[in-house]
This record gives sequence, structure tokens and C-alpha cells, in this order.
Amino acid sequence: MKVLIVLTSHEDLGNTGKKTGFWLEEFAAPYYALRDAGAQLTLASPKGGQPPLDPKSSDPSAQTDATRRFDTDAAAKAELANTQRLADIDASDFDAVFYPGGHGPLWDLAEDPVSIALIEKTLAAGRPVAAVCHAPGVLCHVKGADGKPLVAGKSVAGFSNSEEAAVGLTDVVPFLVEDMLKRNGGRYTKGPDWAPHVAVDELLITGQNPASSEPVAEALLAALKRS
Repeated sequence: MKVLIVLTSHEDLGNTGKKTGFWLEEFAAPYYALRDAGAQLTLASPKGGQPPLDPKSSDPSAQTDATRRFDTDAAAKAELANTQRLADIDASDFDAVFYPGGHGPLWDLAEDPVSIALIEKTLAAGRPVAAVCHAPGVLCHVKGADGKPLVAGKSVAGFSNSEEAAVGLTDVVPFLVEDMLKRNGGRYTKGPDWAPHVAVDELLITGQNPASSEPVAEALLAALKRS
């Protein structure tokens, strides 16, 4: 099975002067869950090359077994440093697509026509798409076959308003993931803040927060086994 992992190329946290990017746990946990299950992984980002890492995700308090494993994995680091340009990717080459979160995707991937088309083509081909934490924000402009927002009527999860408030970025992000999913007609579901929570609706798999990263990857593997 071939899985495409799509990471952000955006590094500026609004007008704060601080940096953002992808969240390490949300990449590392799925990376190893999928790789250890035998998946052939390809990494891509809008600009290609090294995607920016949210510096806060390297804090000792944010580390997990997966991030510690990544820190000592030279091959994985080299792979991450050389992501392919998303525009060079052919959706038909992959059995599934996974989007790690971090705040970065809210600025670039949510608005990226290449990413939007990739998601639409993958789902139209009967292949699953998964996104965790802020990454469900990439679904903002994605349409279903009926021309309506993809998430309309679907069970979805993503970073909650209360979690965004807890990290103090409600007024910094371009939009709130929970509000966007609801506005587009999604049946938004959530668990307790910072606890794992996954929503599965046919081929669409979404998770609420960093702790949901590995469960989302496991749900994606289950979907691939069903297909």
C-alpha cells in the first residue's frame, strides 16, 4: 500500500513574529504507525524540501515515543528534509493520503488548489483521506461530487475552539477549525480537550488533536484493509 503524507510549507504564525509549521507528534506517530504496518510512504509539501517544524512541538513536554524515535532516525529525517513538491504528485499513484496538523496548514494547504484537487480526486477514486488536529482545516474548500462542501452531513473532528483558546491563538489563526467544519455543514464531534478522538465517515477520517494522531493512522490502516 502506498500512502502520501502531505505537510505544510507555511512557517509564520500570523503577524505575531513567531514561527509555526507542522506538529512533530502529528507527523511522527502516523509515519511510524503506517511504515511499521508495511506502507510505502511518500512525503510532499507545497514548496517541497524541508517543511517547517512548529518549534513548540519540540518542547520536552510535547515528546512521545514516536517523536523520540524520530529524533534518532537519520533516514526518516533525511526523508523529511526532501519532501516532493505537491504539484508534482499524481493522486492516482497512492492508495491513501494523510495530512498531519500544526497551525501551518490553515494558511497554505487550506487554500492550495493543488491540495484541494488531490483530496477530491482521491476520494472520488474510492480511496481514504485522513487529517488530524488542525489539518482538517485543509477540507475548507473541498467539494464533494454533488458540488457541496465535502464535510456537509459527514461526521468530522478537528482541533476544538476550546483547545485553540487554551493555546491562546483564537485571534491569530485565519479560521477556527471547529467553526469551519460546522459552517460547511459537518456533524462536528469532539471528546475532552487533549484526549484522543477520531471521527470516521466512510473514506474521510479526522482526528481532534495531537493525541489523536496514532488513532487516526490506525483508522486509516483499517480503511485500507476494507478497500
